[in-house]
Order: sequence, then structure tokens, then C-alpha cells
Amino acid sequence: MNPAPESLPSVAKPTARSPIDFETDLGPLPLRGELPDGLVGALVRNGPNPVFPNPAEHWFVGDGMLHAFYLADGQVHYRNRWIRTQRYLAERAAGKPLQNSLGQGGAKDDGVANTNVVAHASRLLALEEAHLPMEIDLATLGTRGPTDLQGGLSGPFTAHPKTDPQTGQMLFFGYGTPAPLSAGMRFGVIDADGRVERLEQFEAPYASMVHDFAISARHVIFPVSPLTGSMERARTGRPPFAWEPEYGTRVGLLPRGGRIEDMVWWRGPACYVFHVMNAFEADGCVHVDVMQFAAPPLFPRIDGTPAANDKEAARLVRWTFDLAAAEGNPSPEFSQRLLDPTPGEFPRIDERYTGRPYRHGWIASHVGEGTEMHLYCALTHIDLATATRESWFFDPQDRVSEAVFVPRSADAPEGEGWLLAVAWRAAEDRSDLVVFDAQHVARGPVCVAELPHRVPGGFHGGWFPAGFPGATR
Repeated sequence: MNPAPESLPSVAKPTARSPIDFETDLGPLPLRGELPDGLVGALVRNGPNPVFPNPAEHWFVGDGMLHAFYLADGQVHYRNRWIRTQRYLAERAAGKPLQNSLGQGGAKDDGVANTNVVAHASRLLALEEAHLPMEIDLATLGTRGPTDLQGGLSGPFTAHPKTDPQTGQMLFFGYGTPAPLSAGMRFGVIDADGRVERLEQFEAPYASMVHDFAISARHVIFPVSPLTGSMERARTGRPPFAWEPEYGTRVGLLPRGGRIEDMVWWRGPACYVFHVMNAFEADGCVHVDVMQFAAPPLFPRIDGTPAANDKEAARLVRWTFDLAAAEGNPSPEFSQRLLDPTPGEFPRIDERYTGRPYRHGWIASHVGEGTEMHLYCALTHIDLATATRESWFFDPQDRVSEAVFVPRSADAPEGEGWLLAVAWRAAEDRSDLVVFDAQHVARGPVCVAELPHRVPGGFHGGWFPAGFPGATR
């Protein structure tokens, strides 16, 4: 039985990002094809879905909404819920949008929790990068509230923590802390049981939007790119974050067992990275594979002009840090090389290989060039061992989400399993859950679960297997 949608202002001419104005439960959904045997659990997607759309507000700060697909017994059920943050509740009470500019918030602001959803120590956590994690009940998508893990956390917490598959530790960072839009950063470690065992403060070379980071077996890697932050700009009505390429890129390498004082800041040319694919160590070097932009889309220069056009594309680039060559150099330079020319974003891997040498990666990719480029209308598998790729192409007007890899079994070889994503069908203004054989993407989906409505374009998601509390209905 579906709850009645709540009445909210409608949005004309829907696009892939347009919010929806209801919460519902649906299922079983119509299927084309069959779900693979053993694919049992829940895929959860997170993204901005403002309660009251506000054209003056950056898309990145819309109210968070979770979309869950529960897979079991050959069926798919769906549920969506807004995350009940303080802002969401205040907007509902006020009956109008409440401003929440990037990098700012009120004293009681607990964020929008709209960027990612991860699991650790049997907790489901909805994340964004300026506030504490928000704990969620997977079975109902009900909001339990922000958590500081028994007092162990404070300040901003990244939307992209990394779980070390060897130790079970979750490593995390925060930027703009303790003062918003400052160069201050924090690094921390949560043990496998959910206790914070390390939390330290340090200063980056300059204030920056640091969306993601990386871990290898022996290092933590912090990429600081010149999308700079400034409270002075924010207070005077100018862009809180702006592109200043003259600062260049700085990357901090911290030994995992070392002190903050052991961090070395490496230099590189100006570029921007929202997302890291993976990092690993080999032959005395640390290698970090990133989706690299020449300049960040969606953000301005200091004068308010766009830093890049709307179709600026990222490509997979490997950064290499030669540790021996840098000994005794307080500011060494790292090298770069293009790994794959496919334009796209939202890289994912088989997360059992996080921080270790790996072979397989997947991205949501673009088709075409320049102003004729169609964004996020393909999924691409990249084989780093053979330097080859294969793609599945949706309709050029469709949009596909970040894809999530699910191993066929706990001990399956790397990359053997399935790829799950959500595709918006532009012509019908509705969405499908699509399931692929992860190493044979070009063959097309093995199963499609059809929704009658749109899942708005969002950011990130995760797979929660059978056995995780609430993963199966």
C-alpha cells in the first residue's frame, strides 16, 4: 500500500535533475529479464531533492532523498524517503525554501545529507561533506539522526570515507574545519566496531573544496585543487568557492602509521578532481587514479564567470608519486599520465580491492565531443590490464547514474559480478533499475526493473547485501 503523495509545488519541463514531490512504496516492479541468482540485498541511491525548489540555490545543497531498491526472491521493491534533517523539518513547517549556501549553515544546522550512503559497523550512514553522518534505518529509510559515534566525531565528515578491506577500518577526513571555508582539515580512523580511534587536525596549503581522497596500503592521499574557499567572499555576496588556477594542485601524502608532521605536500599543475577511482603502491611509488577535469564545471571564477563550460569532461588520469626520488625534498612534484580517454565521471571499483593493485573500473560516461557531447548516457567498463574498454549506450537523451559493483560471491575473482545503476528514460520521464554482467557491459542489461516515475539525478549509492540489517524486506 502506497502512502498518498504530499502536495508540493510542481516543476515545469522536467529534466533528469528535476525533483519529485512525493514519497512512496512500490513493488514488485515489472521486470524485463530475470534477476541473477544470488543477487539479494538493497541498492540505495542518494541525491538532492529540494522540498521547495529554489532557483537561487546551488543544486549541490538540495534536501537529501534516498531511493532504495530491495532485491530478493526474484523480485524488486522500491521505497523513497526524504532525509529528516533539521532543515527539511524547518522547511516543512515554514512552507517555503530556506537558504543554505555552500559553506554556511546555522548553529543547529545538521546539513542536507544528500551525497552518499555507506555502511560501517552495521550502521547505514547518509553523508555530505560539511556535517556529521546521518544514521538511517535501511528497512524503512527512516531518519535516526546525526551521529558522532559516541562522542568520537566532530566537525565536517567526508561524503567519501574509505573502508580498508584488509583491516575493516574506515578512514575519513573533513575540510573547512574548525572554521568554515578555511584551510583547516581533519583526518580520522574508525575501527571495525565503529569506534573512532584517531582524529587529528592539520592545515592544507590553502582553503579548497576537497570532495574526495584516497588510501593505499601505507598512505593516505589528500588532493587539494584550486577550487578555493573564502569566507570573506561569502560574507560579501561573492562565490564561497571559486576557481583560482594560479595556486596549482597540491597533494598531501601521509603515512598511515605516521604523524601529521610526516605529511609531504606534492606539487602539480592546476586541475580539479571530484572523485578518485583507487590508489595503490608498486615499485616504490604511490599511484592514484582520478577522474581529472582541466577546470571544475558548475563553479565560477572569482569574478563570477564560469570556470568551465557545462560539458567540461573528466578523464581517467594516473598520478604517480615516486617516494625514493622525493626523499629530502619538502615539495616534490608528482607526474601524470592519461589512462583512458573516455569522458565521464563517478568512478567505481570492486571495493574488495580498495587501496590495493586492481584491474577493473567502471564510469558513467559521455558520448560525443564539445557542445555535441551527451552527458551520462553510457556505462563503460575499463580494463586496466589490457588498456581496453567496452560500453553500453543508452538513448543519447537518457541519463544513467553512477554504477555500483556487486561481487558474485565473497571469494569471486576481482570484477566478477554485477553492475547496478539507475537510468532516467527522457522520452517517458521515468526511471529503470538496470543490472549488467560487470565484465560484459556491452551485452546490455541482464535485467531491468521499471519504475513509473523519475528518480532525480543524484550523486552516489551503495549496495547492502543480505545479512545487513534491513537489506531484505
